[in-house]
Amino acid sequence: MTSFAFFKLPEEHRCTLFLQEEVMPENISSFNELNSKTGFVIAPFCISERTPLVLINPEQKYVYDSLSDVDEKIVKKLNNCALSNAANSPEENLNEDERAKYWKSFNIFHSKLLQGEFRKIVLARHSDVHTPPSDLFGLFKKACREYPRMYVSLFSTPMSGTWFIATPELLLEDNGGIWRTVALAGTMKLRGHEIISDILWNEKNMKEQRIVADYIHECIEKFSDNIQETGPITIKSADLVHLKSDFHFSLCKKHILGDLIAELHPTPAVCGMPKNKAEEFILCNEFCIRNYYSGFSGVVNHDTGTHLYVSLRCMQILKNLFRLYAGGGLMPESTESQEWQETEAKLETMIRIIDC
Repeated sequence: MTSFAFFKLPEEHRCTLFLQEEVMPENISSFNELNSKTGFVIAPFCISERTPLVLINPEQKYVYDSLSDVDEKIVKKLNNCALSNAANSPEENLNEDERAKYWKSFNIFHSKLLQGEFRKIVLARHSDVHTPPSDLFGLFKKACREYPRMYVSLFSTPMSGTWFIATPELLLEDNGGIWRTVALAGTMKLRGHEIISDILWNEKNMKEQRIVADYIHECIEKFSDNIQETGPITIKSADLVHLKSDFHFSLCKKHILGDLIAELHPTPAVCGMPKNKAEEFILCNEFCIRNYYSGFSGVVNHDTGTHLYVSLRCMQILKNLFRLYAGGGLMPESTESQEWQETEAKLETMIRIIDC
């Protein structure tokens, strides 16, 4: 069965296709094993039998200067493969609507914050668009046009199913031995012609972003003694703005990428604090099964370096529908209505490219 990863890095026109047809992608049991691996990695929120850590080892690699250079045979192959690997649409409990389920989950999660069990925790949800997927290459083109500053990826394997991502969040990147990551948290929707420099952040968003930044700094310190942190600054992503801190660092040893990933993922930007307790609570109590949402994907230890991005602003391609995912970081100050509206704004990023 064919597997592929088709992707474009932020601010680039060039796109890359990794194709694997002869053998199945590699099923990896832990992030630490990525120390010595090369290829395109597809990581879930949490590794399990249902959602394995998958590595595509390309038998064929194509680099296109622009999307117009991709020939029709390849387009047809990608669409056919993506739809073939797509999972069946699951049965749903139609007795409860999305808002009711979210309200119930919010109260469960928020009560733990008020009790002091968590400093922050992320609550995710999904929303289905009941349009049968067809032209997925066209979807990729629309995303590249609408969101040139995002990492755009369409990947498909028999193990992971088919997923589409247009995300602003970097997990890890290597530029000639200088590594980079970001702490991206806090979300507001731009109003009309509002100017980024005029944005005023409330205490809840600033505290949320600081939790993520402090966590990332502590993780990197275990692998580097040369860390430069800048920010936070306000950045624009589609019609949303976020707070972002940048980290540049060098690694003390070679071949420890997997160990660093195991330490970082999942960050408080997609999970919570304390990390292990929050992850367990999410897996047991969140009404939305995340699968590969809030995991990450990208190339590791390749000739172009390592470029890994968090799987946000993403959708799962199912047989008869698109399943869109979004989440938000809850703090003690959070309100259900504001958090719901934040997820609605994030979902709109994906709905726009399905509809346009």
